Amino acid sequence: MKKAGFLLILIFLASSFLLSQDYKGKARVFGYVFDEEGNPIEGVSVKLFSLRAQGGFTVKTDKNGKWIASWIRGGGWNVDFEKIGYMPKKISINILTYGKNPEVIVNLKKVEGLVITEDLEKDLVRGNELFDQGKYEEAIQAYEKILEEFPEAYIINRNIGNCYFQQENYEKAEEYYKEILENDPKSTSAILAVGNCYNNRGENEKALEWYRKIEFEKLDDPTVLYNIGTSFTNSSEHQEALKYYRRAVEIQDDFLDGIYQLGLTYLTLGSFPEALETFEKYVTKDPDSERATQVKGFIEYLKRESERNNRV
Repeated sequence: MKKAGFLLILIFLASSFLLSQDYKGKARVFGYVFDEEGNPIEGVSVKLFSLRAQGGFTVKTDKNGKWIASWIRGGGWNVDFEKIGYMPKKISINILTYGKNPEVIVNLKKVEGLVITEDLEKDLVRGNELFDQGKYEEAIQAYEKILEEFPEAYIINRNIGNCYFQQENYEKAEEYYKEILENDPKSTSAILAVGNCYNNRGENEKALEWYRKIEFEKLDDPTVLYNIGTSFTNSSEHQEALKYYRRAVEIQDDFLDGIYQLGLTYLTLGSFPEALETFEKYVTKDPDSERATQVKGFIEYLKRESERNNRV
């Protein structure tokens, strides 16, 4: 019985091996992968899958963007092209067993940020789970493993920086955020993150120096706009703070902290009609809180000032 069992295992393993090689044949196909400008892209994963055999394999492009698949069977094949930093592409081709197959020419579009491939997803999901659980050291290890395997995935430095930021190790966080800027000097999120590191270290002027590098039009998060506005307020740059608070409220109409601070900024700048309008908007959205009582006091004061000015 033991021998029979052993024999069955050998047969199973042999058949499995044969099945896994069903895509083998006598055909050959090759191609090139270029970017949108026609430059070759090295290190693209070219995943070939035989529809007939229901199996396949992966090859990589060389420095000339060339890939080769030899000794494969003819018929229909799905081919996926993946590389971090580029939009994945899927095509279908028919391969001739005999005769010359035409070159497969593909152009990949470069994209901002990180495109998740199957090879990358597992470690990234694991790292994000650890981060959400507050296990920052373990998350850092998971993210660093990704960078070891995929050094072109420089955007992962942001995840590592965020781990150190949560640990209040702002100098180390800044170091990783700046790694992103080495590859993408105009990255809004990285510039903002560096500014936040200085802000949390109490270096307000240095933080503002970084915030000023960000194109105002690219900011669309009310909380981010509010925080930057507050940094300008703390430096008594109220006119500069005004545009950030105003933009935050434009994006989120019920952002109470933003509306309140916008009203205070108008008040500080002596723009009483705008302050009155803003505070009146505030109490329509928050009529009963402790802060609303303070706001109502501002409204009464501003109305008295308006009446006095009208009499004069």
